[in-house]
Amino acid sequence: MPPPPSAPAFHHLRLWWRRRGRAGAVGATFSVAFLAAALLLTLSYYASTPPANSSTSSSGRSPALVGLTLVRGAEEKGALCLDGSAPGYHLQRGSGGGSRSWLIHLEGGGWCRNLRSCASRQKSMLGSSHYMERQIEFAGILSDDESQNPDFFNWNKVKTRYCDGASFSGNVKDELKNGTRFFFRGQLILEAVMNELLLKGLGQAKQDLRQRFLDCNSNLEPGQCFFPREVVKNIVTPVFVLNSAYDAWQVQHVLAPQSSDPQHSWLDCRLDISKCSPNQLEILQGFRKEMLDAISELQQKSDWGMYINSCFVHCQSLNSFTWHSPSSPRVNNKN
Repeated sequence: MPPPPSAPAFHHLRLWWRRRGRAGAVGATFSVAFLAAALLLTLSYYASTPPANSSTSSSGRSPALVGLTLVRGAEEKGALCLDGSAPGYHLQRGSGGGSRSWLIHLEGGGWCRNLRSCASRQKSMLGSSHYMERQIEFAGILSDDESQNPDFFNWNKVKTRYCDGASFSGNVKDELKNGTRFFFRGQLILEAVMNELLLKGLGQAKQDLRQRFLDCNSNLEPGQCFFPREVVKNIVTPVFVLNSAYDAWQVQHVLAPQSSDPQHSWLDCRLDISKCSPNQLEILQGFRKEMLDAISELQQKSDWGMYINSCFVHCQSLNSFTWHSPSSPRVNNKN
C-alpha cells in the first residue's frame, strides 16, 4: 500500500532514534512505538475523538479517563503548536506483564493546506493545547479493559496530541502573516514528547514484536507488521474489504501534492481524473496495482470478500451523496 501521509514524520523519528545510539532491547522499543504510530496515525481526527456520551463496554466498565500532560519547557525546546502553545500527550501507565511494553498513538487529523486553514486550526484542538480536553477516554486499542483489548490492555499507552498541522513533520521559524504568528514545529514536538517518555520508562521498554505477528514476513522491519496487508494474515474472522482503487485525497496530497509539482503539470489531473494524460493514467494505474497487490492474498480466502471500485473519491462510504451516487461504479449491476 502507498505510504500514509505521515511518512516524513516516521522517517525523521527513525533517523532521530538511530542518532541517539540506542540498541538492543531499546531498539525493539522503537519498533513497538513506530508500528503503533504507523497504524493509528491513519485514523481520522473524527474517529479518534471520544463520543459525547460515554458508553460502557461489554464488561460493564466505562473507558478510563486519562489526563493531558503538557510538554515541559516547550518554548525553550521550540516544540510548539500552531498558535505557540505547548503540545501535549496523554499517558496511561502499564502494569504487570505490560509494565515494560509501550504503545504510542500519534493522533491524526489531516493537514492545514495554507495559512488561512492553519489560522482556523489555531482556534481548535488541532492547533492549540488551549482547546484540548484535559481528560480523554482511552478506548479501543488504548483500552485498559482486558475483555476489550486483550493484547495491549496492561501496556503503557500514550496518545500524542496533534497540533502542528503537518503530521508531526517540519521545523521552520515561526511565520508572521497579517499580524498572526504561525509555528510549524511538528518534528520538534515529536522529539520533545519522545524524550519525555524516555525519561518516564520508554528507555527500559522490552517487547519482542514478532511473537505477536508470527505470519509477518521475517524480511520486513517489525513496524511494517502493523500495516493492513500483514495484519490480515492473523485475522480468522471472515472480513469484507471495501476500498476505492483511486483515492482522491491520496492522489492530490500524497502521490502528486502541489508542493512537489511547481510546474503544475499534475494540476488538471489531480483535480479531475478525466483530464489526466496517458502517462499520468499509467502512474495512477501503478498506484492502483500496488493496492491490489497488497490484498491479493485475500482472494485465496473463500469465505472473505471485497469490493474494490474505481470511484475517485475519499471516504466514499461515509458520505450519502457518494455512497448512493447514481454514477457510482457497478459490478454485476451492483453499485
